Amino acid sequence: MTNLLPEMAEIWQQTLNWQPTVQQQAQFQRLYELILKGNRQLNLTRITDPQEFWEKHLWDSLRGIAPLLSASLSPTSPALIDIGTGAGFPGVPVTITVPNCTITLLDSTRKKIAFLDNILAELALINAKTLVGRAEEIGQHPQHRLAYDIALIRAVGAASVCAEYTLPLLKQGGLAIIYRGNWTEDETTALQNAVNQLGGIIESIEQFTTPLTHSIRHCVYLRKVAITPVQFPRAIGIPTQKPL
Repeated sequence: MTNLLPEMAEIWQQTLNWQPTVQQQAQFQRLYELILKGNRQLNLTRITDPQEFWEKHLWDSLRGIAPLLSASLSPTSPALIDIGTGAGFPGVPVTITVPNCTITLLDSTRKKIAFLDNILAELALINAKTLVGRAEEIGQHPQHRLAYDIALIRAVGAASVCAEYTLPLLKQGGLAIIYRGNWTEDETTALQNAVNQLGGIIESIEQFTTPLTHSIRHCVYLRKVAITPVQFPRAIGIPTQKPL
């Protein structure tokens, strides 16, 4: 019995002014099947119901990059990095959807990266590559620092920690997109203080409602406007223990 993802063409169109091609829909379906299979060994996600998977993993991933779906707003072939990608969200749906991008999927867990290598091969996604590592180390690495147009992070920790992970990796003028559930004014204040030190500004904070369960979600967009001082990101563990 194959679990079929809903197509949701109308909702895609209404909410993001975009809908998947037949090929993209097939890739979403295959991604879903591979994740259900991988879940048996790896505990990748608690979200396995088709509708919930569509909303929380596919729609939510793409809602954050809505500005890129209208191509006029994005560089011709943007370089993206998805920090702490885990089971590949938001990075893999973004890879499927924005074919002119190149995307690096970063995670510190080697098993998850091995799983993602398999997914990229199965879905023939040649515009993505994987990287095992921690954001604190990668952000100090000459090959990755200042290398990306867009950095994606599905936030688990404090937003100021996400800022410290993303901004050093961005080129001047680059954009960090932080995916969040709830958001408070206090978080805006704390984040403001962090981005000031990191060479960024808060460009916008968008609140939206998911289309099926009407849950509140937020996306925080940070623009890199100045050089990030060399001491950031700080050593492994310090950003989370002592947020800016």
